[in-house]
Amino acid sequence: MSIGFGVFLIVVGAILTFALNVTTTWIDLHLVGWILMAAGLIVVIIGIALMVRKRQTIVTNRNVDSAGRERIAETDRRDDPPIV
Repeated sequence: MSIGFGVFLIVVGAILTFALNVTTTWIDLHLVGWILMAAGLIVVIIGIALMVRKRQTIVTNRNVDSAGRERIAETDRRDDPPIV
């Protein structure tokens, strides 16, 4: 979702910067377009970084039998990023 939103910001910024020829006295639409394109690029980079990071989960199971002995089992699971 963040990559799609970043691309959306880049497209809207490019339209404001390169395709729109409107002059206003209170706002510079070309500057707003450049700002939106930069923000979109940052959002895309953050989205890609979050998508490719590795995740690790450690699950600890503790079982006590009828004699009162405790058995601890730890499971380490690493989620590798999907290959695109």
